Amino acid sequence: MLIGLAMIVAGYLLYSKYLARRIFRLDDGFVTPAHELRDGVDYVPTNKLVLWGHHFTSVAGAAPIVGPAIAVIWGWLPAFLWVTLGTVFFAGMHDMGSLWASQRNKGRSMGALSGRYIGGRGAKLFLVVIFLLLLMVIAAFAVVIKDLLIGTPSAVIPAWGAVLVALVVGQAVYRWKMNLAAVTVVGVVALYSLILLGDAVPVELPDPFLGMSPGTFWIIALFLYAGIASLLPVWVLLQPRDYINGVQLFVGLGILFVAVLFSAPTLVAPAFNDNLPADTPSIVPLLFVTIACGAISGFHGMVSSGTSSKQLDKEPDARFVGYFGAVGEGLLALGAILAATAGFQTVTQWEEIYSAFGAGGVGAFVEGGGNLVNAGLGLPSSLSATVLATMAVLFAATTMDTGVRLLRFVVQEGGEVVGVRIGTLAGTAIVIVVSVGLTFSQGVDGSGGLLIWPLFGTTNQLLASLTLAIIAVMLIRKRRNPLPALIPLVLVFVMSFYAAIEQLGTFSDSGDWLLLGLDIVIIVAAVWVAAEAVLAMMRASKEPPEAPDADLVDVGFGKR
Repeated sequence: MLIGLAMIVAGYLLYSKYLARRIFRLDDGFVTPAHELRDGVDYVPTNKLVLWGHHFTSVAGAAPIVGPAIAVIWGWLPAFLWVTLGTVFFAGMHDMGSLWASQRNKGRSMGALSGRYIGGRGAKLFLVVIFLLLLMVIAAFAVVIKDLLIGTPSAVIPAWGAVLVALVVGQAVYRWKMNLAAVTVVGVVALYSLILLGDAVPVELPDPFLGMSPGTFWIIALFLYAGIASLLPVWVLLQPRDYINGVQLFVGLGILFVAVLFSAPTLVAPAFNDNLPADTPSIVPLLFVTIACGAISGFHGMVSSGTSSKQLDKEPDARFVGYFGAVGEGLLALGAILAATAGFQTVTQWEEIYSAFGAGGVGAFVEGGGNLVNAGLGLPSSLSATVLATMAVLFAATTMDTGVRLLRFVVQEGGEVVGVRIGTLAGTAIVIVVSVGLTFSQGVDGSGGLLIWPLFGTTNQLLASLTLAIIAVMLIRKRRNPLPALIPLVLVFVMSFYAAIEQLGTFSDSGDWLLLGLDIVIIVAAVWVAAEAVLAMMRASKEPPEAPDADLVDVGFGKR
């Protein structure tokens, strides 16, 4: 834990400063889209602490918990190395780079930027990959949250109460102009009070409830909430909810890390597992797509370019919002590894949890983490589980509502490509209808929401590599060192493409023709866009360099 914390913190203090100063050359005098295009709805200049909270909780979701808690089946050391090194050299570069690239292009999304920097054909295919990825996230996270609310009823009150807290925080900061520190303290206290209330008063819905099963009701309620949240101005709900959740969740992570220090648990899981269940796939390339969020994730580029770039007050804030947002997710993934490997008493108990590939996940995190908090701090097991389950629900919910907003942008951009103007309300309606249709496509239990989830890891990582390709093209055109983007690009693309090819055989053997077809579409789109990106890099290296942004740039670390 201490080594991992030291590596990740050193990455922020040292490598992110190098990127900000030498690679992106962040300029305090640059007029960001939040000011240039300010509309009070999507484009809103925002305090970097508040924007970090939105960005961090939006990109985190449940994935940095689920991925590492599954991947430790190969042993804790590979997961640990990929999370720590990936956060420092891959995720931080990707997240800050996509934020920089977008706000240098009026807050446009990565799909739109691909048209400018890679080409029109690549842009259309890029939008297909983005659409599928966001659809997977929205539908799957609705099911994940539903399962958590049913499996841990003590999380119901704090999960929904957080919405009310966020509404008050938004009014306090933007309308009543109250002190941010005071509002933060009151908001966090309110959230933890709700956790105590939820633990004392768990909410279990009767079956049926309003003519529906509890699972169906929760899914419908979640989509209604996400649709409304995506339509409201960002400062009303999305920003304050994500900010106060981000602070509360960091406190929760602190509780977990302190509990590890005090409990000094035995690491029962092996560093390298040589007793793998029969169905476990090869560690290469699956480790690199199983742990996406927490090491590097294409979804982060969608958030950076979809919402965060439209709220950046000053360009140097991209370092704190983008890179430190990735740091927050890396710390969450590190916490998930600790909970899923040190939170059990014996190797036998751990192997019972990890009896099959994919058998860990959120359940192992909540159970193992609860055991650690109980042993280290003496909190009752039920309260410890409530704290961690609430963390998982809030992460997933903030990602879901941001995903709906992002997918609406993609639908609108897709409409522009075919010459059809799609309004905000119509775009949101399309997103909700398609997402709900997918979620209930296999029955009212919502199992359809996970129908195309097996493609998430590979799609997400392919998207990350394509985002890095856009950043590399921009750097080459500006005659700046592209290696910090190119090195992660090559590794991530090779591993994710390898995984996508392997999945073709898996889907074919099992007769999953829908997944097979979508996998082919994603592979073709990724290869096409990658080829276009290589050509774009070659053209950029031969063209005259772009004019420098300024002769003397104040990057926040002194004049150059």
